[in-house]
Amino acid sequence: MNKFKLRSVELGDIDDLFELSKLYTFINLPSNIDIITNKVNSSLKSFEKPAQDLSKNHYIFVLEDLETNKVIGCSMIHAQHGTEEEPHFFLKVSQENKFSATINTGFIHGTLKLGHDTNGPTEIGGLILNPNYRGSDQKLGKQLSFIRFLYMGLNQKRFKPVIHSELMPPFDAEGRSPLWEAIGRRFLNMEYQDADILSRKNKEFILSLFPKGTIYETLLPIDARNAVGKVGKDTQPVKRMLESIGFKYTNEVDPFDGGPHFRAKLKNISIVKNISKSKLKFSTTDKGDISLLVTPSKVSGSSFVGFYCKGQVSKDSVMINKQYKYILNELDDDQVQYTTL
Repeated sequence: MNKFKLRSVELGDIDDLFELSKLYTFINLPSNIDIITNKVNSSLKSFEKPAQDLSKNHYIFVLEDLETNKVIGCSMIHAQHGTEEEPHFFLKVSQENKFSATINTGFIHGTLKLGHDTNGPTEIGGLILNPNYRGSDQKLGKQLSFIRFLYMGLNQKRFKPVIHSELMPPFDAEGRSPLWEAIGRRFLNMEYQDADILSRKNKEFILSLFPKGTIYETLLPIDARNAVGKVGKDTQPVKRMLESIGFKYTNEVDPFDGGPHFRAKLKNISIVKNISKSKLKFSTTDKGDISLLVTPSKVSGSSFVGFYCKGQVSKDSVMINKQYKYILNELDDDQVQYTTL
């Protein structure tokens, strides 16, 4: 069995993250060494001493393969997404009933309307796993996703009460967004990728150019209508994973591509609700049948370490296989904080 460690990002991870960025076209991890370096430095500051302005705090977690000493995945948290300077924009998905008594005919129209939030929630994103590690029985993608909730649950004052996630919609065979082609291109006169990148730095153009009135889905092409609030095939597992721990669709979508927005109260997320602290014991067998995310209780500041394992939980202790001593011995800790998955 390969050995993996979940931890906060370090300066020494920059080259590995740059290599990882080449495998994807991903705005949260662009293939630019300078941008990645700035993101890592920002994360180090956030773990060590977060700013009072939560929108300034970004956290990066990495998954390290200890056999190769390489970072093979990452995930991220933005402590606040949506401020006066950079609002969180969305399209509200609703319905409007129309009826004429004269001709005894009625319709129910799907509608979209631009909205924005200047006091936004905490956002999770940037979940990336090297394709060579997909399909592992150790559920590496789930580890990378759930470690964020364990950290947030242990540091709730650093985050907003509501956690937000934006999922990717289906794209056409050429990789284009049907909703963007139907609405965004007509009003913004930009390529989808260019508009998405610009919106991460400056959102003024959205408020100035995007239609503010009600958009009737009836007037959109069928492929654009079918993309609203839906997720692509590759994103279906992420959607199921979020729903399984308490996230729900908000009836709001990305104004560019129609990807659905999911939210949950931090305190109600099952990963957070299941957090406990206990004495640690080791076994020499693999008889544990409970999936756990574990972190030593002494970890603080800029260092955060965790790992996934199977174990047994009793009233006064948690028992895991002794093979995980290689992580815990480094920290000389016999107390752990953990959550059941």
